[in-house]
Amino acid sequence: MATHKLLLLPGDGIGPEVMAEVQRLIDWLNKQGIASFETEQGLVGGSAYDAHKVSISEGDMAKAVAADAIIFGAVGGPKWDSVPYEVRPEAGLLRLRKDLGLFANLRPAVCYPALADASSLKREAVEGLDIMIVRELTGGVYFGEPKTITDLGNGQKRAIDTQVYDTYEIERIGRVGFDLARKRRNKVTSMEKRNVMKSGVLWNEVMTAVHGREYKDVTLEHQLADSGGMMLVKAPKQFDVIVTDNLFGDMLSDIAAMLTGSLGMLPSASLGEVDAKTKKRRSLFEPVHGSAPDIAGQGLANPIAMISSFGMALRYSFDMGALADKVDAAIAAVLASGLRTADIKSEGTTAASTTQMGEAILKELQKLHS
Repeated sequence: MATHKLLLLPGDGIGPEVMAEVQRLIDWLNKQGIASFETEQGLVGGSAYDAHKVSISEGDMAKAVAADAIIFGAVGGPKWDSVPYEVRPEAGLLRLRKDLGLFANLRPAVCYPALADASSLKREAVEGLDIMIVRELTGGVYFGEPKTITDLGNGQKRAIDTQVYDTYEIERIGRVGFDLARKRRNKVTSMEKRNVMKSGVLWNEVMTAVHGREYKDVTLEHQLADSGGMMLVKAPKQFDVIVTDNLFGDMLSDIAAMLTGSLGMLPSASLGEVDAKTKKRRSLFEPVHGSAPDIAGQGLANPIAMISSFGMALRYSFDMGALADKVDAAIAAVLASGLRTADIKSEGTTAASTTQMGEAILKELQKLHS
């Protein structure tokens, strides 16, 4: 059995608490001989700044490069609001994405049957929801140059962020979306703002060309990102795979998160190019939720998104799809039993701490393996 190297970066706030539940799961898999994982821990975000005055150290970056996959918690909090911009907690995550070439961000939005009433939409609008947002992650306005704030004098300043995309960047994220659609319901919706943005015009042209050359068997539709956001909160089940740029992907995936009942429910995967020789790809898996410093250390955090993110690692980095399916089934079973953390608690359900939820999911997984 191959041993896989994992770098665990718990980060800040509730990150260490939810990461502990993933570690519990990893330890059990190792003990049972179901899988073999070798884990290391590192610092990122505010915790790295406190220790090293950087958002991630060169030593931990080296560990990230050497790892088969990175499991990432969350970063940031008011404690670090006044640190220099270039070493702010979020800069550590951005560096990991950029230096490792993690250009494809996969954000599934799945509504578990037991949580359909926790959504901000009516049950019939979200019950059975299963969509995948594919967000381009290393280009666009977050990384484009120039990126400046200039003092114009007379109390005036000018801020510039630059939206930049090259053809190859759109082609490769498009292929990720089309390939995923072939394994799902065979439909891709490309979202941009071609009516007001030149980058949107190019995005539309390139997606259309890739589809015509390589993926004619997949249904492709185009939608403006603003109307796409509207349709996500009106009739989300019309979508299968949504492919979009860095900025719109950031916003649309957070909208999709609330359809599922809570940000605490959504995992994500960030993937790099497949190496032609090894057939492996660098990857990072993280929950969509933030560090939630207001509840840190209180045992209130929902670990499901973190555990689901590890499930995505099993599926997309280690070809353990059957095991990932069992992790998903274990989560669904616990939710069906009525156990809830504070963010998804409703009348008639049973309150659970972070640890209790993690333990319950592991027990259900053990049943599936017995």
